[in-house]
Amino acid sequence: MIKSMTFKQANIIGTILSFAMIVTALVIQLKYELEPCPLCITQRIIYIVLGSIFLISVWLPNKKLIRFLHVLIITITTLAGLIFSGRHILIQAKIISVPAECGIDLNYMFENFPLTEAFDLLFQGTGDCSQIDWTLLGVTLPQMAFLGYLFFMIYALLIFKKIR
Repeated sequence: MIKSMTFKQANIIGTILSFAMIVTALVIQLKYELEPCPLCITQRIIYIVLGSIFLISVWLPNKKLIRFLHVLIITITTLAGLIFSGRHILIQAKIISVPAECGIDLNYMFENFPLTEAFDLLFQGTGDCSQIDWTLLGVTLPQMAFLGYLFFMIYALLIFKKIR
């Protein structure tokens, strides 16, 4: 199926799927009145970046160099997502311990700390990150995000290899 797609069509599908992940997370959050933790918000931001990369790529020409840069940037972005969601999974599994307090707000973090320290605090997670508030067939939201990042990495590789 992917062989019959154009580079533009493949990127449109990537854009739609990336933003569908965000919409799904927001629907779950609103329906079940959940409060996202810093790691959840970070994973959403990464999906927004991923969707934006796919969207920008819609208007790029289908050249081998463009496709190579496309797969490289998406791979780097999904690796960041895999790291954050993987850490979140480990925190929820209690393999990594985090402070029990809720932590500080993201806005406060970025306004009052140097950028590197804010990212360190963000990556550490909080007590909120260890709670499992919602599952679908036993799969948590960070696990779903992890699977989504794997999907997008494979999808980008297929776009690079299969689309001519």
